[in-house]
Amino acid sequence: MALKSPAEIEQMRPAGRFVASVLTSLRAYAQVGMTTNDLDAHARDLIAQAGARSVYLGYHPSFGAMPYPGVLCTSVNDHALHGLPSDRVLADGDVVSIDFACEVEGWVADSALTFQLGTTTPQAQALITATEQALAAGIAAAQPNARMGDISAAIGRVARQTGFALNTDFGGHGVGRTMHEDPHVANDGRPGTGIRLKPGTVIAIEPWLMAGGSDYVIDDDGWTIRSADGALTAHAEHTVAITKRGPVVLTARD
Repeated sequence: MALKSPAEIEQMRPAGRFVASVLTSLRAYAQVGMTTNDLDAHARDLIAQAGARSVYLGYHPSFGAMPYPGVLCTSVNDHALHGLPSDRVLADGDVVSIDFACEVEGWVADSALTFQLGTTTPQAQALITATEQALAAGIAAAQPNARMGDISAAIGRVARQTGFALNTDFGGHGVGRTMHEDPHVANDGRPGTGIRLKPGTVIAIEPWLMAGGSDYVIDDDGWTIRSADGALTAHAEHTVAITKRGPVVLTARD
């Protein structure tokens, strides 16, 4: 794991601000009747205007049936992660998760948010709130000289307290010059275990919760992960730098 110097963390701030601004813009832009391709096109325009570079477009790990075709992951309702942008029309009440990572000036930031379009429902809002609370708990635990297990345990504790399902097969990761670096950040674990969190550690913390069971399936495209029982899902993520003074959220949207 490569630790970042204070100067390098400062150099990552433009990427964090840009990723945050794109997600804020997408949240305001999204409307009932649009397609997820429309959202992807909007993000492409913002990337081009900023002279940034998508780290999703063309990305082709071994599990993908094809190089990734978009600049966003757009996961709707029971789609939990890695949903491909498509001609799917967004409907009133849809739960939309958008995951976005981009490179600016040689540094990458990664973030995700979930929202409900149009008419809201208590179940969906509770799920989204719980996912955001799990993210906040993970960030609060990301203190210098704490352990990685402290972050993981904080996320898992919120999931159990709120009654939503948690699957630990996918989690957070280091971020820096590339999108996926060491270390892995599990979404459940035991406090006081794992690597020590040293100042200069930069990680993406990203819980995802499900309103039904914890099982999932992967579509034939090799990318789209959905809940096995068709239940709603939600995903939240921030890029966080651990400093001597505590965690700094580089992708904060406020």
